[in-house]
Amino acid sequence: MAISSTIRTMPADCDHDHTPLIITIDGPAGTGKSTVAHGLAERLGLEYLDTGAMYRAAAVIALDQNLDPADGEALAEAVAGAEMRFHWAENPPPLMLGERDISDRIRDMDVSAIVSIVAAQPAVRRVLVQEQRRIASGHPRLVTEGRDQGSVVFPDAPLRFYLDADVSVRAERRMKQLAEAGKPVDRAHVMRDIRKRDRIDSTREDGPLTRPDGAIDIDTNHRTAEEVVDLMESIVRENLPDATGHPSRIRP
Repeated sequence: MAISSTIRTMPADCDHDHTPLIITIDGPAGTGKSTVAHGLAERLGLEYLDTGAMYRAAAVIALDQNLDPADGEALAEAVAGAEMRFHWAENPPPLMLGERDISDRIRDMDVSAIVSIVAAQPAVRRVLVQEQRRIASGHPRLVTEGRDQGSVVFPDAPLRFYLDADVSVRAERRMKQLAEAGKPVDRAHVMRDIRKRDRIDSTREDGPLTRPDGAIDIDTNHRTAEEVVDLMESIVRENLPDATGHPSRIRP
C-alpha cells in the first residue's frame, strides 16, 4: 500500500518514549474526538492519529476519480494505490494525497455526505485498518481516534474512551466548524447529515460504531474541549502513572 509515514526520532532523555502506549477514543460524529485526541496527545507527549481523516481521504479519492462510494472493491484498489500519507514532521500531522494537503478538503460537505458509505465498505476498511495498525507499529505511542479504534483496531489498548453528545449539540459544533472555515452553513442539512452518518455507522456489518467493552464513557454535551481533555488526562495519569511521556516532546 502506498500510504506512508515517517518515524521521527525522540529525544534520548524521554524516559518512557520507547514504551508502547495506545489510547483509543471512539464515538459518533461531532463529539469532538479529533480536537480532544490532539489535545490529549499534546498533554501526554504522545503522537496523534485521526483515522476518520483516512476514511474522508478515501471519500475524496472516490469523488476525484468519479467512483461509486458503494463500490468497495474498486475504491479499495484506488485507496491502496493512492499516495496517501500523514506528514509527521508537523503537529498535528496533515494528511496528504501525493503533494496535495487535503486536511481542509476532507471537511467539505460533499465529502461528509459520502464518508459513512465509504467507511461501510468491508474492502476499504480492510485496507485502512491494516494501515492504521502499521502506523501504530512505527508510532507506538499514540492517541488514536475514530469509530472502531477500541473495538476492532486496537481492542487490547490499555485505555479506551467513548465520547458521546446529543445530535443537536453535535450539529451546532459542526456548523461552527464550517463557519470558521468560511464554508456554507445549513442547519437542516447538517442535522440530516449527522443522523444519516449515525445510522450508517452504527448498522454497518464491518467495524460498526459501538461502545468498546470496558471503555470509559465521557459525555461531552456540557463540557468544553479543554474540560474533556482535562478529564481524560487525569484518568490516564491515574490509571497509567508510569506510562505517560513528557508533554509536547513530539513537536518538531
